[in-house]
Amino acid sequence: MTQSVAFLFDLDGTLVDSVYNHVRAWHLAFREQGFDISVWRIHRKIGMSGGLFTAQLQRELGRPIDEQALQKLRDRHAALFRELSRDVPPLPGAVELLRELTRQKLPWAIATSGRMRTAATNLKSLGVDPEQAVVITRDMVRYAKPDPDLFVEAARRLGADTRGSYVIGDSIWDMYAASRCGALGIGLLSGGYGKDELERAGAMRVFDDPADMLLHLDELAPRARE
Repeated sequence: MTQSVAFLFDLDGTLVDSVYNHVRAWHLAFREQGFDISVWRIHRKIGMSGGLFTAQLQRELGRPIDEQALQKLRDRHAALFRELSRDVPPLPGAVELLRELTRQKLPWAIATSGRMRTAATNLKSLGVDPEQAVVITRDMVRYAKPDPDLFVEAARRLGADTRGSYVIGDSIWDMYAASRCGALGIGLLSGGYGKDELERAGAMRVFDDPADMLLHLDELAPRARE
């Protein structure tokens, strides 16, 4: 029998303060390969799948990037991100929020468009062991956001259903994925997207950061039934 409600979290910009490390790493990787991409354009794409990310960039550049060059960019981004993220901090309230969900026996999981090679540093910062908690990375599903596969698989591992569960994320890509799998989207401002953008993308509630969400958790957590 499935749980009725699960809390399915994005990682970068949602639980850890790492969005701008990703932006910087991509910017440096592109610049090293001779591609002139503005920082703000990269930021708008953080959180979507790597394939969609590169497809949009190719449209903006007006020229294709061959697969060998793309793989080189991905590898360089991963190396630069790990270098920049040696001391990436959890966002305010993130550790406490996960701890409180555990205390209340409310199932939670982490689902990220990043691969484990970049997610590992962030998970360590949170004190989350992927061997003990449910953590879904890009390596484990066919498609990443805005497709809902990451969250669907996370819910499945918890024995839950995405319908009626919460998807918590900082980007419009998280909210699109939530809508596509029948989940309720909760937006956080901690990744750089605005409240209006998140709401237009489908967020039912928007909080500043995990600490703000924790403060209002009683409004979201299902009531205990005798």
